[in-house]
Amino acid sequence: MTSKSKVLVSTVLPSDLLARIEAEYEVAQFPSSHVFTADSIGDHSDIVGWLTTVKQPVNADILSQLPSLTTVSNYAVGYDNVEVGEATERGVQICNTPGVLDNAVAEVAVGAILSSVRGLSRAERFVRAGEWAGGNAFPLTADVHGKVLGILGMGRIGKRIAPVAQALGMTVLYHNRTPIAGVVPGDATHVSRSELLERSDVVLLLVPLTEETKGFIGADDFAAMKDTAFFVNPARGALVDEDALIAALQTGVIAGAALDVMTIEPLPASSPLMELDNVVLLPHIGSATVETRRAMADLAVDNLLDSLAGSQPRGAVNNPSVGAPA
Repeated sequence: MTSKSKVLVSTVLPSDLLARIEAEYEVAQFPSSHVFTADSIGDHSDIVGWLTTVKQPVNADILSQLPSLTTVSNYAVGYDNVEVGEATERGVQICNTPGVLDNAVAEVAVGAILSSVRGLSRAERFVRAGEWAGGNAFPLTADVHGKVLGILGMGRIGKRIAPVAQALGMTVLYHNRTPIAGVVPGDATHVSRSELLERSDVVLLLVPLTEETKGFIGADDFAAMKDTAFFVNPARGALVDEDALIAALQTGVIAGAALDVMTIEPLPASSPLMELDNVVLLPHIGSATVETRRAMADLAVDNLLDSLAGSQPRGAVNNPSVGAPA
């Protein structure tokens, strides 16, 4: 009897999906909170596949300890936890879960826009604190209708948000390095980065996190925005100079922000963001629905099994056979 090759699963999967993997491979399963290092991966140096999350670094040090590894399937659309170039050179296929979480993230982004501009989170706290019952009036906020939404990074998620914003009466601007050909959803207009910052009442960040985009938004960008503008980030915390954002919120350089992501997650209780009333703080819930997480798990398992079987995975990030992006 031939022994099965070994696969490492660093997250909790539905039982039927885990069974699909176990039908073909020996599985070692760990929760996503268990983060391996180059020194602690030794017992699993024989793995051929790894299904993991963005909490797990997959860097040169880790990869050097995994000579049999051929596939890493990220249970996420992001893959900033992976040194893709290093993996490609080593012949390791990297996969992610694009597309299946676009609607869920778009919903949270629209909710964050409404919550920041209309003060919904502040209003809820106002009621719970007994201010309304005490005869106080909640301060007036601003209309969303008639405002300008600027999308930095018009990709799949932005294309879902733009028509919703248009339906709410917003004018939509966007900035990509290369303008989109043809009609853009929401009648969005391509403008320069500087024009978008200057004109927008809400700046929505949807740029993927790479080595090139770390610190993509900083003090100069906040200074270029209107002092009545709101900044919304459902993408990645490391895209933003968080200290600069905190300073901008504290000093009124911008009116407010809504964040589903932060530089350190979970957000420490000691973070100055916790003390600010003009920021909406969410616990990284962009993809956190039953339906979306199931779809992500389905695709992550499909990617893993397809790649290990020698087929092209739907969520391929790179192409190790030619040493280039997929």
